[in-house]
Amino acid sequence: MGLCASKHSETDDSSHLILPGGKVNLVTTKETWEGKLAQASREGKVVLANFSAAWCGPCKVIAPYYCELSEQYPSLMFLTIDVDELADLSTSYDIKATPTFFFLKDGQQIEKLVGSNKAELAKKITAIVDSQGQCPQ
Repeated sequence: MGLCASKHSETDDSSHLILPGGKVNLVTTKETWEGKLAQASREGKVVLANFSAAWCGPCKVIAPYYCELSEQYPSLMFLTIDVDELADLSTSYDIKATPTFFFLKDGQQIEKLVGSNKAELAKKITAIVDSQGQCPQ
C-alpha cells in the first residue's frame, strides 16, 4: 500500500502527504471530528471533508488544490481525514475510494464527490457557496 508514496518523494514523508495547509484542519480523532462538525453547525458553515490516504496518488495530486480552495472559500470548513488513521469513521461514511469529498450541513450529507476531479470539486463548491448566499443563515 505505501509504495506509491515512496515513488514520488525523496524521503519517506508519507505522513506529510495529506497534511493540511491553508485553512484545512487535519482530523485525527473521532472527538476532533465531532467537535469540528459541532463548530461548523454553530457557525452556520458547510463542512467539506476530504477522506484521503497518504499512499493515494490522486490524493497527493489534489491536496495542494484543496488547500488553495480552503483559502478562497472561508465560509466553508475544510477537513482532511486519513482513512487509515480513522478507519471506523471511514467505514461509517462507506468510503470505497480515495479521495472522497463529503459536503455536510449540520452533520448531514448534502453532496459527495469521489475522485480527484479538480473541475468537478470547484463546481460543487461554487454551487454550495452560491446556495448559501441565497438562503438565510
